[in-house]
Amino acid sequence: MKYLGLQRQIWRNNTRSIILLVMFPLVFIALVFVFYFLFDYFQEEDVIMDPVQSSLQTIPFVALFVGIWFIIAWFSHSSMINKATGSRPLERKENKRVYNLVENLAITAGMTMPRVNIIEDDSLNAFASGINNKTYTISLSRGIINKLNDDELEGVIAHELTHIRNRDVRLLIVSIVFVGIFAFVTQALLRTFIYGGGRRNNKNGAAIVIIMLLAAVGWFLSSLFRFALSRKREYMADAGAAELTRKPGALASALRRVSEDARIEAVTRQDVAQMFIENPGEKKRASFSSMFATHPPISDRIQILEQW
Repeated sequence: MKYLGLQRQIWRNNTRSIILLVMFPLVFIALVFVFYFLFDYFQEEDVIMDPVQSSLQTIPFVALFVGIWFIIAWFSHSSMINKATGSRPLERKENKRVYNLVENLAITAGMTMPRVNIIEDDSLNAFASGINNKTYTISLSRGIINKLNDDELEGVIAHELTHIRNRDVRLLIVSIVFVGIFAFVTQALLRTFIYGGGRRNNKNGAAIVIIMLLAAVGWFLSSLFRFALSRKREYMADAGAAELTRKPGALASALRRVSEDARIEAVTRQDVAQMFIENPGEKKRASFSSMFATHPPISDRIQILEQW
């Protein structure tokens, strides 16, 4: 993959990311309409139902639950991430070296200095989290702090600062929530038909099958969108880090060392794992299955940095 220049790469990744985010609600709305049209097809002949009207009546109620979902995710994000990764605040007196690197880079980038957390794991990895200046945090593993030299660690920190500066973390939260929406709506519809009363006949059975099929399609599409967004953001964060530090070779070197031992034992959730500079639990795959990878191949990222 040839490096195309920072501004052009940012423009291309931003454009694609916007398209991916727009596709989430469009797919969701389309699936609601498809469900009611299929459900109308399987209804008894004496039952009159307007699928368009039913869809339009349903979407506002689902949107209300989605709004509540967003509010919960918005305010509980930091605590959830810390619990899922086992990260804790790193005090300045514990490691002045790390604080100096973060502070200097934040000043250079014209940013408010984020919080600094540490993950007590000897593997090499890092991630950024938070939704605003009060909650933005860079979390570093014990291994990445101890095993990288200053230039390499500076490159990793600059990568995570770029994620914060470009609002990548916020976009990732949005994509994770949208994936959860499909699971929530599917559960709600299934409960409606299973426990909602009425006759238990073949039509209800057909409706349940329809719901499950639509849920599978929705999950598949939304997962593809989320994974693609994550991959593109990693390229842009690498480019931003190289621009900020003027040492692309140092970040390339850091990525090589991270790729050798990126696994964080405490991280078991995929939605959290994809936030790291390298997915700590993802095995490298090829061909069709690579579409589901949350990160681009680290060799491709290194190749771009070396062309800087």
